[in-house]
Amino acid sequence: MSLLKVDHLEVSFRLPEARRIQAVQDLSFDIDTQRILGIVGESGSGKSVTAMSLLRLLPRNAEIRGRVQFAGRNLLELPERDLRRVRGRDIGMIFQDPGSALNPVLSIGQQLLEPLQLHLKLSRAKAREKALALLQEVGIPEPRARLQAYPHELSGGQQQRVMIAMALACEPALLIADEPTTALDVTVQRQIIDLLLQVHRQRKMSLLFISHDLNLVGQIAHEVLVMRGGEMQECGATQRVFHAPQSDYARQLLAARPQLQLSPPTRTLSDRVLLEVQQLNKVYRLRTGLWQRKNLVAVRDVNFQVRQGSTLGIVGESGSGKTTTALMLLGLVPASSGQVLLDGKNLLTQSSLEWRQLRKRLQVVFQNPYASLNPRFSIAQTLTEPMQIHGLGVTQQERLQRAAALLQRVGLEPAALGQYPHEFSGGQRQRIALARALAVEPEIIVFDEAVSALDVSVQADILKLLRDLQQERGLTYLFISHDLAVVSSLADDILVLRDGRVVEAGPVQKVLQQPRQAYTRELLETAQYLYLSPN
Repeated sequence: MSLLKVDHLEVSFRLPEARRIQAVQDLSFDIDTQRILGIVGESGSGKSVTAMSLLRLLPRNAEIRGRVQFAGRNLLELPERDLRRVRGRDIGMIFQDPGSALNPVLSIGQQLLEPLQLHLKLSRAKAREKALALLQEVGIPEPRARLQAYPHELSGGQQQRVMIAMALACEPALLIADEPTTALDVTVQRQIIDLLLQVHRQRKMSLLFISHDLNLVGQIAHEVLVMRGGEMQECGATQRVFHAPQSDYARQLLAARPQLQLSPPTRTLSDRVLLEVQQLNKVYRLRTGLWQRKNLVAVRDVNFQVRQGSTLGIVGESGSGKTTTALMLLGLVPASSGQVLLDGKNLLTQSSLEWRQLRKRLQVVFQNPYASLNPRFSIAQTLTEPMQIHGLGVTQQERLQRAAALLQRVGLEPAALGQYPHEFSGGQRQRIALARALAVEPEIIVFDEAVSALDVSVQADILKLLRDLQQERGLTYLFISHDLAVVSSLADDILVLRDGRVVEAGPVQKVLQQPRQAYTRELLETAQYLYLSPN
């Protein structure tokens, strides 16, 4: 029986100068009672616009046409007062970024009590009692204390659990989850997926699950809808779409999925140790009161070696010390103690002037391509500035020629030199960030979660490009990620961090096939769960 029926949905946005962008075009689908529909597609495919349009949460310049039939009513024609009763009470929504969706100035308790008192007319005492039960249901530790906490005091996974509790508060018939696990570690992703499946079964609710990650959709959805450019490419039972896709685009997406490689290909590597880390420590001194301080150990006694021309994968959950370790190697965060030896020279004792010269040998590509490029610099300025600083190219014309060649090598047209970062997609910006790192001809590049925010097809392209560049130029990589599938496709050696400590290290093939530590086995089991094909 159909709970939600969408017929010929069209969404467009009015722009200045009588321009218009068509975001969703002639989209039709049903969600049956107690069923889960997954919507997949790359960024810009119209997934989130579709979800927001169902509850008319789009900005005022949006025009929505078609029918969205829910419980016998067309939501697109409901008066705003009636629609407010539907939102939260009949249809709950979990947004992608709980950090921005939760109100930072209200406690968790205040935000949970509001829908309970507004929609269910509960007394404050009854609402508080139900809020505690909701936090327990979604697995929040110490729920009574968490009611008094503010969003910034919770981890990303806990924030998302609070969002789920808020969406479940009024026991809706339909739950819309828009990219609810994108920014989370694989272990937390699995917990959130298991939680959604649990509440789906226990509460007998329907679920619209939106993601660009086909592996996650394959684990949770009964049916899947594939979108591209605002249009439906394919729709059907998940097992059929995954195992016998009918559209070329669905086949391309499925082929681009990263696979956990338990037997990664081996290759001959140099025995020369280019970078060595010895007893690296980072301790933060935190203020806890007017006169009180406490030590927070972020990295403790980390040791590893990186061979020339190889890739060391560093994996672990948020808070494991991955990024802090990388920032110390790059001289961007001072180490508390230890040594970082590049060709035997301790980087931690270098002066600012010496570090400026060393930057030519060590480069970095950060996670967020939207924040790592200067929005005021054209692409030409972005690429030629480091060349000028490090004395590469005699004239500006020569540097521009080098920049054009770099753009072509990373898969962009030289015409991009005259453009600015906002004119590019996330994948294109990450290619520009890579070109900037290559501009000074480095020996070592650190990638800090550099592909985690990218769509699967874009991610696959970037990983292939990294492998090709490494082979061509003899580059050495430190590749930081929480995604074991991505690391297994690129790394020669692997370092597993937990709570700032190394818990396991060795050749990637050996560690993945014969993990010695329980934590490594847990990461591996979680990755295998998330990358299984649907049954």
